[in-house]
Amino acid sequence: MHKRNSRATLRFLLSSFPYRSRNPPLLPSATATAKFSSRFTSGFDEKRRLLQLNIVHEDQQVLSFFKPLRNFIETKQWGVGIQRKRYGSLAGLVQRNPRFSKLNDDDVRYFEGILGNKNVVQDEDKLVTSNTDWMHKYKGSSKLLLHPRTADQVAQILKYCNSRCLAVVPQGGNTGLVGGSVPVFDEVIISLSSMNKIISFDKVSGILVCEAGCILENIMSFLDNEGFIMPLDLGAKGSCQIGGNVSTNAGGLRLVRYGSLHGNVLGVEAVLANGTVLDMLKTLRKDNTGYDLKHLFIGSEGSLGIVTKVSILTPPKLSSVNVAFLACKDYNSCQKLLQEAKRKLGEILSAFEFLDVQSMNLVLNHLEGARNPIPTSLHNFYVLIETTGSDESFDKQKLEAFLLGSMENELISDGVLAQDINQASSFWLLREGIPEALMKAGAVYKYDLSIPLEDMYKLVEEMRSRLGNTANVIGYGHLGDGNLHLNVSTPHYDEKILSQIEPFVYEWTSKHRGSISAEHGIGLMKANEIYYSKSLETVQVMASIKNLMDPNHILNPYKVLPHSLTS
Repeated sequence: MHKRNSRATLRFLLSSFPYRSRNPPLLPSATATAKFSSRFTSGFDEKRRLLQLNIVHEDQQVLSFFKPLRNFIETKQWGVGIQRKRYGSLAGLVQRNPRFSKLNDDDVRYFEGILGNKNVVQDEDKLVTSNTDWMHKYKGSSKLLLHPRTADQVAQILKYCNSRCLAVVPQGGNTGLVGGSVPVFDEVIISLSSMNKIISFDKVSGILVCEAGCILENIMSFLDNEGFIMPLDLGAKGSCQIGGNVSTNAGGLRLVRYGSLHGNVLGVEAVLANGTVLDMLKTLRKDNTGYDLKHLFIGSEGSLGIVTKVSILTPPKLSSVNVAFLACKDYNSCQKLLQEAKRKLGEILSAFEFLDVQSMNLVLNHLEGARNPIPTSLHNFYVLIETTGSDESFDKQKLEAFLLGSMENELISDGVLAQDINQASSFWLLREGIPEALMKAGAVYKYDLSIPLEDMYKLVEEMRSRLGNTANVIGYGHLGDGNLHLNVSTPHYDEKILSQIEPFVYEWTSKHRGSISAEHGIGLMKANEIYYSKSLETVQVMASIKNLMDPNHILNPYKVLPHSLTS
């Protein structure tokens, strides 16, 4: 009887109509909704040995990278510049590379000759933003910000910096989470924000060519007007730039449908450390002529070259889009729901996101305008499913059949379907607003991990057991592609809490054959932890490529690779 009543109710209420896009701004609330009711030791000795190589010796003093210290403090111990960084996997002291030159007045005059005075910024107030990451966790001390407008200007800058051994850090929207886009010391900041032109768009092939400084949301708006969409969608789309997205191989919300940027980026233009411009800006789907070098620049975080232009394949915008916000009783139900979604929704499944009840509570308590679309009670887990297709009737039938079957199989405890674009936006706010809510809640330790699905939430539970009542541990992420965002929220940063988190979180991930960076990159935060995910031999090959392409190591130093290999 219960199943028959559920079937009748579900058929009556599944009357949601598709909407065209979720690009418009998020609205504060939805209107009426349609409701259907020890630390590991074995196996890590070798990795610990490798990581212990990352120490600084000076006058018999040893500075270990395993001891967390307070942030934003510079010391001048033993006559060398030491930057103290807090609460990332750098977790200790970084020494300024003595091979790097110091900026002088002649350098500034040279850059002014290339760029003009207004594009060479020395004002301290203006430099504060570029020196600091958006989480206010990493802070550099650069005295110079450059705004090139062309790839040729970037080439002239790098050629000069390479000859002078001046370290540089390329910067896009500065929305990174691992300290990859800000200086560690006094590196010259090269901002790509002035290189923001869309160069061409082919409506037949859907191939877009643009400069690296284009803001992702602006590209999305341009494509929306042309009847296309970006294969990439991020919560930071209003600030992040496509060059930074490519350089970090950003994942985001649509990866389950459209894959990674390694598949969607057809070509890049990049400038090497010596000023050589590599024109690999192909707009071809097929090109098997030798090594596909563009992949070296996708995900290398500006450490091998600066991406200045991108060509990317964009899919057509489809007219039928539906969003469901569902409640599940346990993580196992979420896994089974994903399995069923892949089988039953197939080609129309475009997003599959999950969050736990702690994430939901955090958003509801700290994010203005957030509303619980299932207000009767809180559930242990929530899943947001988006479908995108071209046939409204067909898509609706598939979605109805999927939700009905999931309810009958007790995979879903409750749920709502968006009746219009405003409701859909309010559902997405609950998922995309979690990072902002975390920032408002206080201090946060963020970890971006790829873990086999069956084990993914076990890490959240074990972390919760380790920390007890000292922290609020939340788990959410892209369940469709096995990406967990593990966040530990505390009123303030605490070294004792960090010592409970790290290196445990990396050891656990490595033991379960996961990756310590799913989509955020390595940056400064995890440069010395890369051995948890990559073998010694693999890292050595990476270092060889770095040495070949940037022998003076001026490009984004102290990032990506262990400091023992790049100092």
